[in-house]
Amino acid sequence: MPIQTYVMEYNEEMVREAIERELSRDGQVYYVYNRVNDIADVAGRVQQLVPDAVVSYAHGQMNERQLENIMCDFINGDIDVLVSTTIIETGLDISNANTMIIHDADRMGLSQLYQLRGRVGRSNRMAYAFLLYRKDKLLKEVAEKRLAAIREFTDLGSGIKIAMRDLEIRGAGNLLGAEQHGHMEAVGYDLYCKMLGEAVRQEKGELDEDIFTTTMDLNLDAYIPDSYIPNEYQKLDIYKRIAGIENEEEMDDMLEELIDRFGDIPRKVQQLLNIAGLKALAHSAYVTSVEQKENTFRIQMYEKAKVKPEKIPGLIEAYRGSLVFKMENPPYFLYEKKYRNKKKRMRIFWNL
Repeated sequence: MPIQTYVMEYNEEMVREAIERELSRDGQVYYVYNRVNDIADVAGRVQQLVPDAVVSYAHGQMNERQLENIMCDFINGDIDVLVSTTIIETGLDISNANTMIIHDADRMGLSQLYQLRGRVGRSNRMAYAFLLYRKDKLLKEVAEKRLAAIREFTDLGSGIKIAMRDLEIRGAGNLLGAEQHGHMEAVGYDLYCKMLGEAVRQEKGELDEDIFTTTMDLNLDAYIPDSYIPNEYQKLDIYKRIAGIENEEEMDDMLEELIDRFGDIPRKVQQLLNIAGLKALAHSAYVTSVEQKENTFRIQMYEKAKVKPEKIPGLIEAYRGSLVFKMENPPYFLYEKKYRNKKKRMRIFWNL
């Protein structure tokens, strides 16, 4: 039967009622919270809401024996509410757990939400999934579409519909280099969809801001090796989510999730994250491209960028002659300095 799915603001009374309803029929609850640093505090708050329940928490940074003991206790019914990171996304099949509460669901990908929700509803009981976002938070358009899709597709076997909707919302992802046809072949599917959507909104008068894209061409090995994420489906999902990073907070969230789910990240994955974060930062600063040729970096600005000439001399002085500004059309910066340490070079770019 379909999983009853609700999308709503976080509300402690609702959380308490959802847990108590499941426990009243001798069931168990997943509470998904995807931040390791304060997951123990969240488990404590859940315990305060339902003091008679046995509440525990789990995450991927626990040692193997400790994590195994917690999971065994939950499987055996000794734990009523398991507060966990997304490590429960795959591999668990517990028919007695039929309520799931997902904290900050708006920060997760659509396929990830679908995988998580699939942990409940594995018996003949009615199952419930509560997708929560923070109170008074203004959701981004993409997040609203993801949550609307997961609420819409609740029937068994909705995976293909979810996958198609995810493709529609986010695009196939030019990071993967998939070939397309016609105009799409020239720009990539995700950029084509984005350009088409922006053109429609511009015709409707809904788009006020300038439209431009930002590209990064750096001499760095940046990819996810098979030794880190062997599963191609999971790897595809992570690539797409990294490509969608829009700020440093989202980059840090992605880093924390990767460490929790797959362990310490290899240097190549860290560089992939750094490039995604740098690209988002550059776009917000009206940079259209960052290109590297040996030790020289060309940082090209959008032609309509609001450059403040009075601040240029101080910026150049701060970099002690390594930075040059060209007031052309479009304007650009040239940065030239040798760095053996690639981490130091990346920090320079963040500061710039």
